[in-house]
Formats: sequence, C-alpha cells, structure tokens
Amino acid sequence: MTVTDDEKPALLVIDMVKDNFDRRARLPITALAVRIVDPINRMLTVFHRKDWPVVFATDAFRRQDFIFKGRMKPHSLAGSEGAELIDELDRQPQDLWLPKPRFSAFFNTGLEHRLREMKVTLCAVAGLATHFCVLTTALDALCHDFKAVLLEDCSAAPSESTHEQVMGTYRRNPLFPLFQVATSDELLNALTGVRS
Repeated sequence: MTVTDDEKPALLVIDMVKDNFDRRARLPITALAVRIVDPINRMLTVFHRKDWPVVFATDAFRRQDFIFKGRMKPHSLAGSEGAELIDELDRQPQDLWLPKPRFSAFFNTGLEHRLREMKVTLCAVAGLATHFCVLTTALDALCHDFKAVLLEDCSAAPSESTHEQVMGTYRRNPLFPLFQVATSDELLNALTGVRS
C-alpha cells in the first residue's frame, strides 16, 4: 500500500441500505454484507477521530428507472425505508449522505465538487456490491482525478468468488499507485504511518 505524506482521504461507504440486509428477501449478498459491517465501523471510528471526510452514498432509484427494464428488480426506491442506511453503522452528524440515482456515487450527486471543497485526494471505497456500485465509484473517482482504493475487507458481492475476481483483477493494474486494492488495516497503517 502506497500513499504520500500529503494525502487527504475520504471514506465512501456505498449502498449499505436496509433492502440489502432484509433477510426476508433471501438475497445472496445479505450474509456476506453482514460480515463487512464491523470492518466498516472500525474504519469509521478512525476517520471520525482523524476528522477525515465520510460519505454515505446510497441507491435512491425510481420504480420506472431504465435500469429496471432488464432482469434487475426494483429496490432501494427513493424515499422508501429500504433505501435508508442500516442502523448498525456508526454514522455521525458531520458525515455526508448522498442519495444516488445510479451505481456510482459520482453520478449526478455533486460528490466531486464536495470532495474538492474538502481538499480530498484519495477515495477509499467500501460497501456493496463490489462488482457494481463499489467498482464504478472507484473507477469514477479515478475519472475525476482522485486516487482510489478498493477496500477488500470492507466490500462484498453476492458471492465470495465474484468479490475475489474483482479484487484479483485490480490488485495488479497499470494505474498503481493511483488505483490500489488494500485491506482496511493496510490503508490505515499507510495513512497514519506517514503522519507519525
């Protein structure tokens, strides 16, 4: 894990919403999503203590959205309880909450502008799902000239193999160190180590 001593990180927590944790829906991702709550909360504790920005970006779809014209069923509808952040996460008043109309946290949310105002240089991306909204957010961070880190132990997909395929694809990539895969411990050690 490589960071510079002037790095200003933001933690982007993606789609940790009640619809994804509803056990009655029997979604393949739910059991794996539950496992990442504690690692995300550990990250939140450090980010809050260091006064680094935290952004919760959550799906806020409309029932008639284009994306539901395929096999995907309507979920996380704007204004519904299912689109709300789960209670188990340590959300603080200073944290930013952004409802998003599509997969990436950067799509029509004003996130780039807000991150620039906060002088952020690196986006650490966590949440659901690794192969869709987490990945598109990390790639969009790069497209907006922010460094990006996929947090391996703070993200989940509907299967462990899908998650690992995404992580494996980007562990070694030509954009290193602008785009990295790391565990939460590796990132925090790198960030706090350069600030000793």
